[in-house]
Amino acid sequence: MPQFYPALLLKRYKRFLADIRLPDGTELTSHCPNTGSMKNCVLPESPCWYSVSDNKTRKYPQTLEVVSTPGGHLAGINTARTNELVEQALREHVIVELRGYRTLRREVVYGSEKSRIDFLLSEHSDDARLCYLEVKNVTLMEAEGEGYFPDAVSDRGSKHLRELMAMVEQGHRAVLLFCVQHTGIQLVRAAAHIDPVYAATLHAACSAGVQVIAYAARIQPEQNIIKLDRCLPVLN
Repeated sequence: MPQFYPALLLKRYKRFLADIRLPDGTELTSHCPNTGSMKNCVLPESPCWYSVSDNKTRKYPQTLEVVSTPGGHLAGINTARTNELVEQALREHVIVELRGYRTLRREVVYGSEKSRIDFLLSEHSDDARLCYLEVKNVTLMEAEGEGYFPDAVSDRGSKHLRELMAMVEQGHRAVLLFCVQHTGIQLVRAAAHIDPVYAATLHAACSAGVQVIAYAARIQPEQNIIKLDRCLPVLN
């Protein structure tokens, strides 16, 4: 995990940009690495944390990492870090449901719709099946404690569920993992009010044998800590 620095979030705009104010009063534009709507995660003039890239070719060296939500919680909004968190948790055996695999590969092309699986796990001590693991980042909280995915219509998310169902049909194991980067979320469910197609596809995937789990991150930006450490229930 990189060094995090404190600032105030002024606004997010043009999807991938955010203006922040540093403690010395300097205002600058940072990269906002989040393809979603960030619904209920943007609060103007609220504490946030950013990292700094040493890549000299970047137009915006600062990257927004953690924001304060309107409800007073913290959310990790850098979706580029999601798979890093999951890989660390896999290697440290934090995810109980996925212990026992000796081999881990990332971004493997698979399926009839030419997707890339986030993780392909194999060589389990007690299970000869390949395990296709798809990861989704969750930061949307609406009702107190309730996390939702997706936070905007996601045709890509529905496609990934179809691919996972096909893997189960072929005799493999398929798992969808919700990586929750929001300190207020205590359970996860499909956002049927935002994307009813995704919600219906998730229900079908569960019925078809796709395993759905959720793990939440401990977020302590002052100590440069974002780390998956606990399982959450998933309601379908």
